[in-house]
Amino acid sequence: MTKQSDALPVLVIDGVTFADFAGFIREFSQLLCHGTWNGNLDAFNDILREGFGTPETGWVLKWVNSDSSRIALGHDATVRWLEQTLLTCHPSHRAGIKARLNDAQRRQGQTLFDILVEIIHEHGPGGSESEDGIILELL
Repeated sequence: MTKQSDALPVLVIDGVTFADFAGFIREFSQLLCHGTWNGNLDAFNDILREGFGTPETGWVLKWVNSDSSRIALGHDATVRWLEQTLLTCHPSHRAGIKARLNDAQRRQGQTLFDILVEIIHEHGPGGSESEDGIILELL
């Protein structure tokens, strides 16, 4: 029996090819036909929604060696990302970012990996933007 995802285009991210968020940004950008992604999570969401270099219809994001990514994009990477975000965020967002930073420093709360996976899931089955038809396979 053929799964629905078998007929969809497949884009692959390999978790062993990067060791930090900058590496994930480079790896994901290689999947895009037009330009590169700058690491902004709002832009990541837009890329998934609008097809900026990704297939215009549903597609499969196959994330191989995702356990390596879970470690590379864990709490330590999240602390570094939030520290950078704090430098450039709007003043009205600082309190929330500081609270998230404190959690990450205590190894609590969402990691960058968790955030990325959550954003991707929003564009797939059961997500608020499921019409985009992105199926995430963590391998």
